[in-house]
Amino acid sequence: MTDPPPVADRRPTTRTHHGDAVVDEYEWLRDKDDPAVIAHLTAENAYTDGRLAPLEPVRQAIFDEIKARTKETDLSVPTREGGWWYYSRTQEGFQYARHHRAPIAGPDDWTPPQLEDEVPGEQLLLDDNAEAEGHDFYALGSFDVSLDGTRMLWAVDTEGDERYTLFVKDLATGERFPDVIEGTMPGGMFAPDGRSLYYTTCDEAWRPDTVWRHELGATGQDEQVFTEEDERYWVGIGMTRSRRYLEIGVGSKITSESLLLDTQDPDAGFRVVWPRREGVEYSVEHAVIDGEDLLLVLHNDGAENFELVAVPPSDPGAERRVLIPHRESTRLEDVDAFAGFVTVSYRRHGLARIGLLSGDPEREDAIEEIEFDEPLFTAGFGANPEWDQPTLRIGFTSMVTPSTVFDYSVASKHLRLLKQQPVLGGYDPLKYMERREWALAEDGTQIPISLVGAAELFGEPERPSPMLLYGYGSYEASIDPSFSIARLSLLDRGVVFAIAHVRGGGEMGRRWYEEGKTLAKRNTFTDFVAAARHLVTEGYTSPELLVAEGASAGGLLMGAVANLAPELFAGIHAGVPFVDPLTSILDPTLPLTVIEWDEWGDPLHDPEVYRYMKSYSPLENVAEHPYPRILATTSLNDTRVLYVEPAKWVARLREVGADVLLKIEMSAGHGGVSGRYAAWRERAFELAWILDVLGLA
Repeated sequence: MTDPPPVADRRPTTRTHHGDAVVDEYEWLRDKDDPAVIAHLTAENAYTDGRLAPLEPVRQAIFDEIKARTKETDLSVPTREGGWWYYSRTQEGFQYARHHRAPIAGPDDWTPPQLEDEVPGEQLLLDDNAEAEGHDFYALGSFDVSLDGTRMLWAVDTEGDERYTLFVKDLATGERFPDVIEGTMPGGMFAPDGRSLYYTTCDEAWRPDTVWRHELGATGQDEQVFTEEDERYWVGIGMTRSRRYLEIGVGSKITSESLLLDTQDPDAGFRVVWPRREGVEYSVEHAVIDGEDLLLVLHNDGAENFELVAVPPSDPGAERRVLIPHRESTRLEDVDAFAGFVTVSYRRHGLARIGLLSGDPEREDAIEEIEFDEPLFTAGFGANPEWDQPTLRIGFTSMVTPSTVFDYSVASKHLRLLKQQPVLGGYDPLKYMERREWALAEDGTQIPISLVGAAELFGEPERPSPMLLYGYGSYEASIDPSFSIARLSLLDRGVVFAIAHVRGGGEMGRRWYEEGKTLAKRNTFTDFVAAARHLVTEGYTSPELLVAEGASAGGLLMGAVANLAPELFAGIHAGVPFVDPLTSILDPTLPLTVIEWDEWGDPLHDPEVYRYMKSYSPLENVAEHPYPRILATTSLNDTRVLYVEPAKWVARLREVGADVLLKIEMSAGHGGVSGRYAAWRERAFELAWILDVLGLA
């Protein structure tokens, strides 16, 4: 018989804001240096292990299925940059990739090599397995090769706290430079000359706030290039594809600013393109169109779904020439300039699409779309680092089509298949079917739902099917249709997988996001409930056969719907869940809190925001009613959603008799465990629990 669940000590503390006093019995769990906290978390893991021990055969079976379907010894499609093809290899039995390069055959060589076991001139650049040796966690945060191809930098995190140590190597000799830089953020890069490099660091709240320049071999203090004092803004650094400009990007959730350094006139320093204005977001790309140097600015200044304009680099505040006008139906997301053309990434009818700037004034939308023939899909541009190239690397996937890589000839408008993700064991996409449904939200808004399942389940179903319904709905992040090998272990057991594209995400344009944030955040939760009710009403599933899943801000969604409509779900999996949002967003000393005020509102200074967030906070709205089975998963070293949030939530749910389990990775961060085999086992653990809830384990 399984031991009773752990009971956290009650050590009341009082939080008072805007005249409202809240007693928190479990805030003491925040101190992970307290041995009593670690003891409690260890007890939670032991309880979960004991409860779910009977599922070990199912977990192992799912892990074996994922492993059997995955081509373990594989490689990426090579990407050309400079005089080399760059690619990565994975090898059976190894957790991580190895990064390689091989020389191009000549300047006109744009056909990626068919890589065999031995490639003439191949060089091993970095072996992640060797870097990870002796560490429970490993993540690669920066990786760059100098423009002349002679030096490489990389940065690694071995704790899971998203702070990286940066290293540099001479690729001719294989020797490491003595230059080692601690505490960097991802995105370190070489300067165009290759003799110096740029990197960013963060403040105590984990906000990337400073750009530094390091001269290789220098032993003194690095040059502080730029620091952003406003706690709402983060910074980063990059370089235009043309190599003409270095760019410092500064942004909050709702405002951005770009500073450019002309590499042909470096003494002029970084100059602001458009001074920041509250609520105006923009990005900048350097282009040469009809021989004219231009800055392409994608912005939302009076254009909710963004428009694309061109301005002269010498006077970016001059009159704007509109290249792609604003459209209610099209959310422009990204623009990339090449020597001979301009590409556009955008969303229309809830799908991620790609095209080229047409240059045809007769075309109303000014975009020549690269079309695909599936009803639900996700298309995007891949790695295209060269300024002057005749082809474009494109990625495509759907809920039934594995990740596919094409080269697109701009001149012939022809797609050439380079590789499709192998799915071993005889995968047949015709056995499965994808479709879109639309649910009616409380306010009459149509909410899209993407579904995939065994083809026979999408006829006239004789009975409801087991279903996993996924949701996120924050930060304008879109959960687009995509393929998953691990998901096949559900589909082949008769489970239908669905995504509720709720407001707060970006699937249907900028307004979709605006209607699911700050004082409209409840729409995210009620949209998900509406999607679940629709799927039940239409006969796809039933409450006894429906499990909900979401992670991070999607974990907040899970906690909210557990309180709003517990009767609709048999189970809920909340990954790294943001379930104590009010406590976190009230504390500006916590990682990233001030940055988050533009997303959630500022409850510290605004009593209306405080009351609104309190009305939906999962922890503060746990009530005396039946809950579905709940699994919460988290990581001890997560710096984005601290482990204490699900730990407190689980303790509170136990007070009202909920059947809830907590699983804590003791050496991982926000993204969970590192290493592909460890990640497969983690997902097998979650899927086995889901199948158990659905009565299929």
